[in-house]
Amino acid sequence: MLAGFRSLRATTSRAGLLRASLALRPFSAVAPGDDRPLAGIKVVDLTRVLAGPTATMMLVSPRADVIKIESPSGDDTRIWSPPEAKLVDGAPRPDLPPESAYFMCANRNKRSVVLNLKNKEAMKVMYKLIEDADVFVENYVPGKLEKFGLGWEQLKKINPRLIYCSVTGYGSTGPYASAPGYDVVIEAEAGLMHITGEKEGPPVKVGVAVTDILTGHYATSGILAALLKRGKTGKGTRVETSLFESQIATLANIGSNYLIAGQEATRWGTSHPSVVPYQVFPTKDGYMMIAGGNDSQFRTLCGPNILNKPEWLDDERFATNASRVTNRKILVDAIIEVLSHKSTAEWTEVIRGKGIPFAPINNIGQTFNHPQAIARKVVEEVEHPRAGKIKIAAAAVTYDGEKPKIYRPPPYLGQHTAEVLEEIGYSAAEIDELKSGGATV
Repeated sequence: MLAGFRSLRATTSRAGLLRASLALRPFSAVAPGDDRPLAGIKVVDLTRVLAGPTATMMLVSPRADVIKIESPSGDDTRIWSPPEAKLVDGAPRPDLPPESAYFMCANRNKRSVVLNLKNKEAMKVMYKLIEDADVFVENYVPGKLEKFGLGWEQLKKINPRLIYCSVTGYGSTGPYASAPGYDVVIEAEAGLMHITGEKEGPPVKVGVAVTDILTGHYATSGILAALLKRGKTGKGTRVETSLFESQIATLANIGSNYLIAGQEATRWGTSHPSVVPYQVFPTKDGYMMIAGGNDSQFRTLCGPNILNKPEWLDDERFATNASRVTNRKILVDAIIEVLSHKSTAEWTEVIRGKGIPFAPINNIGQTFNHPQAIARKVVEEVEHPRAGKIKIAAAAVTYDGEKPKIYRPPPYLGQHTAEVLEEIGYSAAEIDELKSGGATV
């Protein structure tokens, strides 16, 4: 291993130097000269739905080679439709249903391999993939994969340098360990729903599966840290995160308020419990968010160039943020009355550039057509083999000022099975035999 490490250190490419610093294996399935941060990292991805696929998608944008292992029926979200991407004429695998929009959002740049893990030959393939993998990611109920021979203790014997990441609902220990994790359930059980919704209304869920997404990000950061540790020790690591713990960790100041001061939280809608005015306000034809976060901003808001209410500045009820919090309803009702005389577009023109944090409430179409979204190229168009040209949200990070491009569209089921099996030494005849024996399709 030491000789191999010295050999790697001798390389002059930037990607080679990265790999030397992490003591990783030679490049696999990447273009020569690719210098993206994770080029050459091999990830075996046994996740489905959203939390796990989000974690592996975060790895694949900087060019890790993510091999998505799917059952013959595929990731559950493939058929979570409508809506779905319509098939083009002559699309491959016409026997498969169209890929759902849901599946497309978290599986770009990955390669799909179908393996029936109940089949002994398929398990041999899986072990062969693990032998030189850098990372293995799974999101099964704790104990499930051990029955298949794919637990941490089992796989580290095959590959002692493997980073093994488990994404669970509640963690691998404790009374809820065996319970499956669902975003909406965790939102309820771990406090988020309690603080989401209007003050006098019922609890509501967030508009996207935010707990799944947050957990995926926590998993990614854990994997990256483990890769750096391996560069120092040469040994693999078991990484674990759960929806339950991720949601509690991201209660942020609300959680800290309880832990430090024993202060229970409540729902505030779009309002802030400690700052006024700081909420969504209705206008003549819609809504907008206004955040007067300090006394200076409040004075600007009341000035002749915006609300034109200088008398509020001399009113003791509104003189400080503390007094505005005490007299919240009086002030909010007064602001609503003023805003009711102009449209959202008119108020946007009035407030823009005046130093007040504000924004109209945009729908999704307005969001993607926002001039800043266009300038920052938040959407990328790629060619999908079954759906033709599709649009996908781009990565939200740049490297040296450049966004990582989508170099593969989200795969159709089993699209890369033969390709990947050939890379690990299977002949065409052997692949056909695996298909006929039910190991793959």
